[in-house]
Amino acid sequence: MKKLQTGVAFIYTDRLILIPFTTEILTSIENDEGALLKANKLVYSKGWPDEDALETFPKIKRNLALVTLPTGFESWLIVKEDGLAIIGDAGFKGRPDHDGRIDLGYAIAAGERKNGYALEAAEGLMNWAFQQQGVRAVTASCLKSNAGSAKLLQKLAFKELSSDTEMIYWLKKSF
Repeated sequence: MKKLQTGVAFIYTDRLILIPFTTEILTSIENDEGALLKANKLVYSKGWPDEDALETFPKIKRNLALVTLPTGFESWLIVKEDGLAIIGDAGFKGRPDHDGRIDLGYAIAAGERKNGYALEAAEGLMNWAFQQQGVRAVTASCLKSNAGSAKLLQKLAFKELSSDTEMIYWLKKSF
């Protein structure tokens, strides 16, 4: 994958490769159906990019516009190492705030869910994040109706901070 110049090293987990989005990668996906990714032997899994990913792309683009090269505190592609299929995206919504908190988000294509990929990707990202200067905690939120996401955050040792009529808000402090 020599052509994917991201500025941040890839994260390798047991079954996944996490690749930082760049403006070039995102533009390739949006404008020419991922020619840059295909040139690097990456393929789209069935159902990706899905509606959630397409909705997230403008936010990713805004975050990338704030940096020269990705810092790692933006979004990452989730790629299955076996077959190099892109199955989702995950990442953070920017650099740590004044309390050292970063906010985690993740999404896996419907056909790839319930295989532990979101858990594995989130663990990989949090392990990376807690090695970065200034990161003291990770926050996350999920819909109350999303029992799978709540269960995943509990497995990752997040503690429920609060909730409202729609959302549950979570926190995990540094190891």
